[in-house]
Amino acid sequence: MSRYKHLLVSPHYTRTALVKLIQTEIENAQNGKKSGIKLKLNSLSDFALIDKLYEASKAGVKIKLIIRGICSLIPGVPGLSDNIEAISIIDKFLEHPRVYIFENDGDEKIYISSADWMTRNMDLRVEISCPIYDVEIKKEIMETFEICWNDNVKARVLCKNQDNAYRRNDKKPLRSQFALYEYYQQKLENFKG
Repeated sequence: MSRYKHLLVSPHYTRTALVKLIQTEIENAQNGKKSGIKLKLNSLSDFALIDKLYEASKAGVKIKLIIRGICSLIPGVPGLSDNIEAISIIDKFLEHPRVYIFENDGDEKIYISSADWMTRNMDLRVEISCPIYDVEIKKEIMETFEICWNDNVKARVLCKNQDNAYRRNDKKPLRSQFALYEYYQQKLENFKG
């Protein structure tokens, strides 16, 4: 079997690579280093990866999840997933980006991917996850994740109660799909100018 230097390829070793990336965050948290995981996916239903995220939460890794559809992980359970927050955003436009961000003690490892964290995507399909090395693109991906994370108009909070209540707070209303449009419109204006 061919090995790739940079790409994570399913069904060969995406799962193994993701487990190693999560394990690094666990070790960083245990050693007092910067740790954290941010995922933007359509679905999260692979139980082995969910168990690894629970392990990370119990080790003190802060985890932020934006899961548009199926989410089999239960955030906010004391002693299991207290360090995991999850939201779902369904709005006017269909979104399909999958983004994995690992804090990696301040040297973020970021991947864009075709793969949701589902058993079929890990073990039964050909899927690719591509690392991002360019500093400006990494910055852009992290900024767009934060715009989505701060949505307080269309974001629903995923929690153990399964009530899927809209996230509401005292901050200025932020509808992430429209805010992302404005973000990229501004980038285009800056590029032209």
